[in-house]
Amino acid sequence: MTFPISRPRRLRKSESLRRLVRETRLHPSNLIYPLFVSEIINEAAPIKSMPGIYNYPLKDIAGKADEAFKLGIPAVLLFGTPAKKDSTGSMSLKADGIIQKAVSEIKTHNPEIVVITDVCLCGYTDHGHCGIVKDNEVDNDATLEILACQAVSHANAGADIVAPSDMMDGRVGAIRSALDENGFTDTIIMAYSAKYCSAFYGPFRDAVDSAPQFGDRQTYQMDPANAIEALKEIELDLAEGADIVMVKPALSYLDIIAAARSEFAVPVAAYNVSGEYSMVKVAAQNNLADEKRLTLEILNSIKRAGADIIITYHALDAARWLG
Repeated sequence: MTFPISRPRRLRKSESLRRLVRETRLHPSNLIYPLFVSEIINEAAPIKSMPGIYNYPLKDIAGKADEAFKLGIPAVLLFGTPAKKDSTGSMSLKADGIIQKAVSEIKTHNPEIVVITDVCLCGYTDHGHCGIVKDNEVDNDATLEILACQAVSHANAGADIVAPSDMMDGRVGAIRSALDENGFTDTIIMAYSAKYCSAFYGPFRDAVDSAPQFGDRQTYQMDPANAIEALKEIELDLAEGADIVMVKPALSYLDIIAAARSEFAVPVAAYNVSGEYSMVKVAAQNNLADEKRLTLEILNSIKRAGADIIITYHALDAARWLG
């Protein structure tokens, strides 16, 4: 036979046909927009290592969240910088802390916005680690109580979802128990279940001044070489009460996203992190890439791998491009 019976190119002839048979559907409703809010500034401050991303004062945060919502993005994820830090991250527990006030501001302005809070200590401790430090080691069990208290304080402020990112063993169970005991049985836990000790986090640490002051995070964040361990971490978090699980970062861990989607019947989130974002921005600024095409290709790859939810700093631009 001169010509093949099957000609896949027939379905690629026009944009309308390509849209008709497209397998992966990326939509603004799949996205979460991370926002940085700080007690130590009065005006929006650009984050130099993350072009186009800012630290916002409290007075601006509700407006930025509403901007995302009006573009079809249903949720924001909040990270806070307190006025002062200490060895135990005590400012993270205050009813009038920066995150607690930001949650209240957003929910008062627009109750329909889904507000997610990062539950961790690294942005609040003077040593930059994600837990309580004893004898230069992060003490897993001593950290659980303060994480649970932090999650309850966020829920009390009106957070819809709390997202523990610390990678302490048992923290999802501790948070679930504390939430339930305090009447927050409907508060959702989105666990950073497979969070790798990645080199892609550098710009984020600039944003919240959370680089460790000694050592690193390899004793609690996951080894980038491991895959089976990720599934174990996810399984443990689900057994402890997680409602949504997350893989972080996204691009170098598409195999983990795919495995999680195949293995577990729960929503899977992926975090397209700061370093991944900044690489695209720098490439575009130097005319090395088409920013729109590259961004949407990356986000589609994360969605295609199996992520139901994508946390990304590209969210506003992507929502505008997707129309």
